[in-house]
Amino acid sequence: MTNDRIIDISPDHAGESSSGMSSGYQESPVSGRTMLHEGYQRAETNRPDFQQPAYQVQQAQAIRQGRSTECPYCGAHADVDADFCEVCHRYIRPDVCSFCGTALAQEEAYCPQCGSPRGGVVCPTCHTINEFSFCKKCGTALTDEAKVLMRSLQSTPEYREMVAVSDTLQELDKALPFNNEADRQMDSLNQQLRNRVFDLLKNDGDQIEKLADRRHERMSAEELARKKAESIEKLIALLDNFAIQATPSPAVARNYAMASKPQGVRLAWQCNYKHALHSSPCGCAKPHLGGKWIILGKGSMDQIKDDNATNG
Repeated sequence: MTNDRIIDISPDHAGESSSGMSSGYQESPVSGRTMLHEGYQRAETNRPDFQQPAYQVQQAQAIRQGRSTECPYCGAHADVDADFCEVCHRYIRPDVCSFCGTALAQEEAYCPQCGSPRGGVVCPTCHTINEFSFCKKCGTALTDEAKVLMRSLQSTPEYREMVAVSDTLQELDKALPFNNEADRQMDSLNQQLRNRVFDLLKNDGDQIEKLADRRHERMSAEELARKKAESIEKLIALLDNFAIQATPSPAVARNYAMASKPQGVRLAWQCNYKHALHSSPCGCAKPHLGGKWIILGKGSMDQIKDDNATNG
């Protein structure tokens, strides 16, 4: 069963070159590499069917209207309400605490609200340097406020249901379907033997009973595919319930998204700013515009926009 709400980021196959494309390329004097000629880029944008991405149109308007600035580290374009540069992957708001969003005076080395230092902290789990309340690599809560937020969300029935569905999906991913009737009969015999062993050892206490409950039920390939599809549909709906709407503070939006992420399932953060896929909202310049977690399909994670920054 195919679900169009699962994002498959497998690399696309390159199409065949058209006869006119060769004129758009020229040889670079360095190592014989080819590079796209500027004229070809201009020709592409002048095509009648060409549509510039909405965020690029907004950026151009912001520059004309004086609502745009530059990254202080790399000089890349940055909207005035952005707090993170997606080009050099640096936090760019020295007047705002990156952990909680509180205003900072120039002389303050620590946030007066959450106590976090300028420049970031080291994750105790994976030793990555972070400027946000949750580790951008492993998701560990790094501040007291982040831990409180995570505990609060994890205590809700909606989050517990999401974790249960996530666990079910992980188990189904590990399941081996029956190949034929002989395979089914062999599994039945193995289960009978297993039950007899536990009956002989039942006097050893509760631990044996707990082990006996860990039976992995096998099923046909069709039934396995159906159960996977049902679990995916449930998880998509639950993730949608935790989607973030527009909010004034990038830090608040980023922290809520990280606290609501279930573990064990391959997810990406789809932002409302550019509708791009990020490893997490820690790689998004404007998470306060909203977004949600998306289940990833089969394929490489190398094409997620900020993988090099978050996983390096």
